[in-house]
Parts: sequence; structure tokens; C-alpha cells
Amino acid sequence: MTEYNDESGTDGALRRSLGVSRRRFLSTCTAAAATAIAAPAFGASPAFAQPAPHDSHGHGNGQALVPAAKRGIILYTVRDATGRDPLSTDLPSGFREVFRELARYGYKQVEFAGYGQHANAPGGSNLETVEGAKLLRSWLDDYGLRAQGNHGFIPSSWPLSQSDLDQFKRTLEIANILGMDHMGTGGDPTGSAYRADWDVAADKWNALGQIAHRAGIKLYTHNHDAAYGFLLDGGPLDAQGRPTRSSGIRKLEYFLKVTDPKTVWLEMDIFWAHVAQYKFHTYTAHDGSQRENIFDPAALVRRNNKRYPLFHAKDGVVNTTSGQGYDMVPFGTGVIDYRTFFSRVGEKNYRNPMVEQDNAPSSTDLAQSLKHARIGYDNLATLRK
Repeated sequence: MTEYNDESGTDGALRRSLGVSRRRFLSTCTAAAATAIAAPAFGASPAFAQPAPHDSHGHGNGQALVPAAKRGIILYTVRDATGRDPLSTDLPSGFREVFRELARYGYKQVEFAGYGQHANAPGGSNLETVEGAKLLRSWLDDYGLRAQGNHGFIPSSWPLSQSDLDQFKRTLEIANILGMDHMGTGGDPTGSAYRADWDVAADKWNALGQIAHRAGIKLYTHNHDAAYGFLLDGGPLDAQGRPTRSSGIRKLEYFLKVTDPKTVWLEMDIFWAHVAQYKFHTYTAHDGSQRENIFDPAALVRRNNKRYPLFHAKDGVVNTTSGQGYDMVPFGTGVIDYRTFFSRVGEKNYRNPMVEQDNAPSSTDLAQSLKHARIGYDNLATLRK
């Protein structure tokens, strides 16, 4: 936190806005000067430069930023391992063996991405049943792991159909058997950019949140970069009568305002939030002017403190040719400044960071996803203030 309180002036303000370390900021400016490109003014699109390995992560000898009991992983990272046929490999396969391996690395929490595994693994292919959940819970308990969430079923109907409501309640029952505090989804509340559609999504999520709350579960939505784009909420209307310009509020910021903070929660994917910082920095205001507003992921969390109990801790290296600004790499080997991010958001005994890497599975190195899971744990554990 000191890093953000003891600096003044334009450079300090810009660095805070971009969420980068001092060393990375200086390297960015140096690179810009070397190529005759001016360093960005406050409020402009972020400039990117590749620092030395691990520079942005700030490993040190201070207090751990993520307590041991809060170090988790979403099982999507190792989906190839849970989906492997145990009869055809000596590698860990199926939920039980993968739990054992992850516990051996040091993980204490897991987040599910569904309950399917290979049919030859203990318990069979589909564990999304009461009996399957009891079996999964026994394995979690055996290896000292806690289930913290799942990217599961969110009804597509609204108003809710009876079949969707029944399935949603079964999903909550399974979450309770597994001992989860949270249950959610990997998709946005709506793919629309229009305020009216986000109002409808808020009504639906408020209703679902109430149902989950009565079951003792916190319902959460997990979001990628699109949800941090600017809401279309004013200005001239198009041929369909829809607004074409923005007040500058981001879609997910609006969702936070119109949903109940006691029943609707969020999981920030920190990688995708930084992609949004790169992509969504300019909007057309209601009066037609172009305005700049750089997204600050940590500031959004701090403004909505308790509504972010979960994170995806995913890393990236700079690639400004991809359209996203970053390419995914194992956690702790990229440039996203997690030391600063976790320091800024605080509440370390409340947050639950889940290591994730979408591209960890490999067709040529069948052990890669578990190797990267171990790298992720080691780097999460070494984050220090």
C-alpha cells in the first residue's frame, strides 16, 4: 500500500492508474523514448514493455500476500488431467488422483468447472449427482482440500421455467454437499452493450441470488474483458431505437449498481481485466466527443470491496499484435503486477485467488498442465508485500 500513498505528480498518478510497478513504468518510458514514441499522458491507452522476468511480481521476504489456506486453483487449468483415461496412462487422471497431486503441490482450495471426468476414473464420468458430490467431498477431505466454487448451471430462461428452477436448486444442493461458500458461472450476465438488457439481467440475477442466499450459497458471475466495455446508455438512437453513445460507465460497473450486494457477487479474472484495460480506454460520450478513461481493475474491487470474494489469478506477457495486449503464460512468469494488485485490494483473509491458465493443456506434453499448476502454486506462495 505504501507504494500507492507516498508518490505525487503525473508519473505517480499515471502509474497508479495503469497498475504497474515503478520499475515497469520506468522501463515503459525508456522503451518509448528509445523508439521516439512519447510516454502516454494520464488517461491515455496503456503503454506496454516487457520487464525482466518476475520483475512485476515483487518477490521478497515480507508478509505473504496470499495466505496458505487461500491458495487455490480452478480445475479448468488441469481439465486434460481430470479427463484422462486412467487405464491408458501413469499420469494423474480423474478427480481423485488430481486432487492428490494438487494437494502435494500445496494447494488448499479448488474451484470446479463442472463435474465431468473420464468414464474409467473412480466414480464414473458424471459426478453431478448427490452421490457423486458425496464421493467428491470425501476425496477433497482426504487430501485437505476445500471446494470454493463452481462454474456451473445458470438458467437461460427468464422468467424462470420450472425445469430450470429445479435444476438450479439441484446445483445448489450439490454445492452444499461439497462445502462450497460460492457457486457461479463462467459467463457474463448478458452479452449486450445496452443498459435495458443489463437491467433485465440484474432482475434475473437478483432473483437467482435470493434463491442461492436461502440455500446458504453466494452466487457469483465470472467475467472476461467484454463485460468491462462501455455501456451504451444515451445519445442519438439507431434505426432500432437503441442508444449509440455512452456515459462512460462500464457494463459490469452498472451491474454492480443495480444488483443486491447481499446476494450477488463477482469473481474477477485479473488477466481479462487487464485485457479490458488495454482494449477499452476510449468511448463516445452522449455529446459525440471522444473521451478517455483507463480501466483500473484494483480500484473497481476496492470500490465494491466485499463483492469480490473470488479471483482468477492468471498471468500474461505483452503482445500488442494480438488485439488483447497479452498472451497467457503460467502464473508468476508474466508481467501482470500481482504484488501491487493484491496489496491494493487488501482483505487477504477474505479473497480467494484461483490460479488459472486456459492454455495449460498440451497435446505434445501430457504432463504440462500439472507442471504449470505447480509453477502457479509456487509463484502464488512467494508473493510478498
